[in-house]
Amino acid sequence: MPLDARAQLDRRLMWAAARCWMESENFKHLRGGRRRRYHWDAFARGLRLFGFGLKLCGLYQRGVRNALDVRLNRFSLHFRDLPSAFDGYTLLHLSDLHFDALPGLDRAVAELLRNLDGVDLCVLTGDYRAALHGEYRQVLPALRRVVEAVASRDGFVATLGNHDTVLMVDEIERMGIRVLANETLRLERDGQWLHLTGVDDVHYYYTDMALDALRRADRGFRIALVHSPELYDLAAQAGYALYLAGHTHGGQVALPGGRPIVRHLQRGRHLAAGLWRHQGMVGYTTSGIGVSGLPVRFNTRGEVAMITLRKGEG
Repeated sequence: MPLDARAQLDRRLMWAAARCWMESENFKHLRGGRRRRYHWDAFARGLRLFGFGLKLCGLYQRGVRNALDVRLNRFSLHFRDLPSAFDGYTLLHLSDLHFDALPGLDRAVAELLRNLDGVDLCVLTGDYRAALHGEYRQVLPALRRVVEAVASRDGFVATLGNHDTVLMVDEIERMGIRVLANETLRLERDGQWLHLTGVDDVHYYYTDMALDALRRADRGFRIALVHSPELYDLAAQAGYALYLAGHTHGGQVALPGGRPIVRHLQRGRHLAAGLWRHQGMVGYTTSGIGVSGLPVRFNTRGEVAMITLRKGEG
């Protein structure tokens, strides 16, 4: 086996072992070596009370309809240093699918994406199931249904989110989706290169392997794929041009105007939704496709982001 391939395999095995161990603990693993216990009981009680209030007011089913109303959001981003061969390159960004939280969501998304033209690469940034632990196979048929509806010239790449398990990686890759676990994919066109670094979830499962992956990637035009925006500062320092994330659901239940109430971010709380910039790096935090906690949305909509890269001034 070539030395580079052996080193890559060794790094993946180290990552898988560390991820498996962290999943077995009841802790969030944070930057700086900090650990924090989950505190979901009070939040879960608050959600149940909120759901009861929605039903009492006759708003629950409206929230469910809102959650099923996933939209396609098309926009372009301009970069001076984008290789000319990738001018017009289009990324389809899917995140926070949580397919087992809302029946019928996968079929609605598949219908939205079927016969969609112009996708060069489909990227998925994690959270395929609803629970934090336990069974995961129930979401695989839904994920396969959505993937089969997308025509992507350069295929599919994915990262894991905080709701995912390392055990699902093999199943996802058997669908033809390459999982980037602190790894970089190089895409070539006409002798020019685009580099995509996929980092494992940093909200619950941070290790310094994430930072090492950002720093180890070849120089050039680089895109970071991270489940949450919480690594924004380190990615900008490493020279990334674009950072794609999700995790926040745009708040899922937001104030009028779409201002998130709950962000679930340790860092970068101001980056909870939409387009943003940090030290010259452009970022986009999608509101995601699915829902968590309650199967409702208010003042937000689920989205699939279709992002076209353009060479030029932004």
